[in-house]
Amino acid sequence: MGILDGYRVIDLSIAMAGPLAAMRLGDLGADVVKVEPIGGEWQRSAPAGGATGTELNASFLSLNRNKRSLAVDLKTAQGRAAVHALARRSAVFLQNYRPGVAERLGMDYDTIRAINPGIVYVSISGYGESGPYAGRPGQDLLLQAMSGAMFSVGRDGDPPAPAGTYAIDAITAYSAFEGALAALLHRERTGEGQLVTVNMLDAAIAVQMQELSVYTVGGVPQRRGTEPHGHTYIRAPYGVFATRDGHVALAMPPLDALGAALDLPALAEMDTDVDGHRRRDEITALVRERLAGRTTGEWLDLLGRHGIWAGPVYSYADVLADPQVRHNGSFVTYEHPTEGTVTTPGFPYRFSATPPRVRRGAPVVGEHTREVLAEAGHTGEQVARLLAEHIVTAPDTAAGEHTALDPVAGGGVAPDVAACGDTAPDGTAREDRAS
Repeated sequence: MGILDGYRVIDLSIAMAGPLAAMRLGDLGADVVKVEPIGGEWQRSAPAGGATGTELNASFLSLNRNKRSLAVDLKTAQGRAAVHALARRSAVFLQNYRPGVAERLGMDYDTIRAINPGIVYVSISGYGESGPYAGRPGQDLLLQAMSGAMFSVGRDGDPPAPAGTYAIDAITAYSAFEGALAALLHRERTGEGQLVTVNMLDAAIAVQMQELSVYTVGGVPQRRGTEPHGHTYIRAPYGVFATRDGHVALAMPPLDALGAALDLPALAEMDTDVDGHRRRDEITALVRERLAGRTTGEWLDLLGRHGIWAGPVYSYADVLADPQVRHNGSFVTYEHPTEGTVTTPGFPYRFSATPPRVRRGAPVVGEHTREVLAEAGHTGEQVARLLAEHIVTAPDTAAGEHTALDPVAGGGVAPDVAACGDTAPDGTAREDRAS
C-alpha cells in the first residue's frame, strides 16, 4: 500500500514537467489515469536522444510508469463527458495546456470544480497563467537561458552554458508535485479543493534563492573570469579540472590545505575567503596546471588524505557501475509487455512504512480505457458505442499488469523531447501544451 493509495489523479500533461509530477504521485500509490488522444500522445514515438524502442521510446517509458492510459478524443462532447465523469471521482486534476486551451476543451478549473468542488487542480505553464509571455511555449533550454543561471558558470567571453540535465523541467515537476501534496493535505483538513498554479519561470527563479539573493541583497553582480569556473558566486578553485587520464571535480578547498596537497606554497599564503574570490583566475590557473600532472586516481587519493572535497567526473556508464548507486538501488527494473526488460531511474525518496514501487510500466495507448470508463460509471454497452464511434480507443487485448523486479543498476536514460510547437503525429497541435 502506498501513501496515496485511494487517490485518483487525472493526468492531461505531456513532455516532462507534468508527466514527471504525475508519475511521482503514482510512485506514492495514487491511481494515475493518463488521458491522451486516441492515437496516443506524440511523445510515445518522437525521437528520444537516439534511443529506439518497440512501441515506446525511452523518454515516455521513464516518465509514465505507474499510470493507466485512457485514450479519448476531447474534441468531442462524448469524450469530454467521459473525462468529466472520471473527474467527479478523482482527487487531483493535472494539466499543462497553454493558457486558453483548457477552456476550449472544457477542462479548465472552473468547469472541473463545478463537477467536483473538492478537486485539487494543478495547472502547469511556461511563464504564468497571464501576462505578456503567457502564450509563449515553455521549454527547458529557453527557461534556463531566461533565468539568468547560465551566466553563473563558465569563462568570460565563452557562450553561456546550459546545464547537463533538463533542470527547469525537473524543478517545475517537483514544484507541481509539492503543490499537489500540500493541497491534498489542505483538503484532508478542510474538505476544500483548490487551484494550484506552477510555472517554469517562477520555478527557475525560486531555485536560485541563494544566487539571486547575493545580487538583490548583497549587490554583487555575476562576474565570469578568464579561467573556466563552476559558479561565479563560489570561491576558487571550484570546477572540473583535467588530469593525466581524465578529470576531477574540486569544490571550495581551504587554500592552505590545498597548497599542501598540491605542493603549491603560493596557495598557502593566500586568504581563503578573500583571495578565493579576488584572485580566482590566478588560483584556478595554478591548480589547473598542477592537476594535469597525475592521474585521477592518484589525485583523489591524495586530496582525500588532506580532507579536501574532490570527486570523479562520471559518464552514465560510470554512474551505473558505481557501488553506492548499486547499494542505493537508484535504478528500477521491470518487465514491460512491448519493450521487454526496462531499467530506468527509480525513486528520490524512501519511506519505512509505505515504500514507493513500480506497480505498472508505461501503458500502451488506451490500455486501460475500458476499465477506467467502467469505474467512471459507463456501462459495457456505452463503452462499446464510444469505441465504435472512435471517441475512445483501446487495444483488442489489454496488456495487463507489469511485474516489478528488485531495484538494480542497469541501463535507461530519460532524454527530453519536451519541445512545444509543430504538429503531433495524431494531428493535435503541440503548441497546446505549455511545458
